[in-house]
Amino acid sequence: MESMFFPFLLIIFASIFQGSFGLGMKYMAPLKWESWWLVHVTIAMIILPMTWAFLVVPDLGTVLHSAFSDASMQNVVFMAMLFGFLWGIGGILFGVSVPYIGLSLTMGIVMGLAGSVGALIPLLQMENATSTPQFPYVISGLAITLIGVAITAKAGIDKDKLTSQASGEKSEIVKGITIAVACGILSALLNVGFVNAAPIATLAKEMGALDRNASLAAWVVVLIGAFIMNAGYAIFLLFKNKSWSNFKVPGSKKAFRWAILASVFWFGALGVYGQGAALIGPIGGVIGWPMLLGLSLIVSNFWAYRAGEWNGAKKPFNLLLVGLAVLIFASIILGYSNSVI
Repeated sequence: MESMFFPFLLIIFASIFQGSFGLGMKYMAPLKWESWWLVHVTIAMIILPMTWAFLVVPDLGTVLHSAFSDASMQNVVFMAMLFGFLWGIGGILFGVSVPYIGLSLTMGIVMGLAGSVGALIPLLQMENATSTPQFPYVISGLAITLIGVAITAKAGIDKDKLTSQASGEKSEIVKGITIAVACGILSALLNVGFVNAAPIATLAKEMGALDRNASLAAWVVVLIGAFIMNAGYAIFLLFKNKSWSNFKVPGSKKAFRWAILASVFWFGALGVYGQGAALIGPIGGVIGWPMLLGLSLIVSNFWAYRAGEWNGAKKPFNLLLVGLAVLIFASIILGYSNSVI
């Protein structure tokens, strides 16, 4: 039990980062979305992963060269990058959804679906998964997670109705939720890519990396695919909107600072989660991922509350608290599943 405390502590710590990175998206002005996003993804998906991995993975260059040049590894690399690329589409949809339904509801839907689907696919990929003693606990935890997400979403819908009536504005709740659902399903593929990139982490361990640090080599490859999608779309918009000059717009220092901070939070969450999942063991990517995203909802809603998103919506906010309590209970069950023999 004591040996499991540190890995789960890492995942809790990662959830704080995960629940906080979306704050930066509220402070894009005066930068246009594409300008801010290109800075963010370059730091979060290339600079930080490569730097961290370079510092803790011995001979990182050799590890990556072997992964990309070894014929037996090329399918692993391709699938890892493909899952990262598909997740990148979900990442873009996240940014589109927030203006429609707010940070708290977007996070609730996306994190719940991404956590459940992102754990279920790797679980079913495991050999004899359904016969393991952990299986019923993991499935129960995922089901309870979805219940918690549904309650959270209902609270957001009720809140939106109140605020829309008060302002007289037309609600975009259906459109926003549709985008968030698509985002959640695609976002699950980030963890699928990470789990399927395990052979790259094994290469890193063979080169002398610690178990928990070897996961960073896997993230480097997965996030190359994610960066191609995100940066490509941002550059497309920069050309389409002729907004390259926006990088030099007066008063943009605060926006750049938030882009950097959001990048640190975002990859900090993935890097620390990867370390915790590696220390848990083979099932780490199955139980750690939904715990990470479920607990991050608590953090994101704390920031949403501080930002005033729930002002004048006491009843929906109380329902939100119920949903968050359910998510905490789901995380406890998922955590307990790892101790079942």
